[in-house]
Amino acid sequence: MGGSLSAVSEKSIHEFTVKDSSGKEVDLSIYQGKVLLVVNVASKCGFTESNYTQLTELYRRYKDQGFVILAFPCNQFMYQEPGTSQDAHAFACTRFKAEYPVFQKVCVNGQNAAPVYKFLKSKKPTFFGTRIKWNFTKFLVGKDGQVIDRYGLTVPPLSIEKDIIKALGEAGDDVPSIEPLM
Repeated sequence: MGGSLSAVSEKSIHEFTVKDSSGKEVDLSIYQGKVLLVVNVASKCGFTESNYTQLTELYRRYKDQGFVILAFPCNQFMYQEPGTSQDAHAFACTRFKAEYPVFQKVCVNGQNAAPVYKFLKSKKPTFFGTRIKWNFTKFLVGKDGQVIDRYGLTVPPLSIEKDIIKALGEAGDDVPSIEPLM
């Protein structure tokens, strides 16, 4: 059910290169030592308002401790990201004051799925397989580039704040004790 595990040779998210919203290559190794939340986003989804608002809040709270959100616009679900990659970037930055990277539009499922998404899904399949069900599926990635957990679209970003704090404090780093604001 729901998608197979395709062979993925990469051992870490840091081994991938993706494109930013203007088409420039970005080597994800620049995020080594950071905790990442990788999210497939869409501007015209019923979950857009709450997710972007909470993602922006999480980033604001934890960016100085080494937390980064990587947003990948995706038009695979009811065509809810219809514009260009640059349109998606402008939407996130203008409407939701996103200061985190918004990359080029990608496919997250199927034969044309972005390699980074094939990797993420292979590391954290669900009971129903690897397929991403909808917009705003979130993958929490540790400082070592390994997938810690996967959260479905109905999981609000702020509800995983404790997992982010735990990941920020792992590996014996000198991260100050952080209490959730909720």
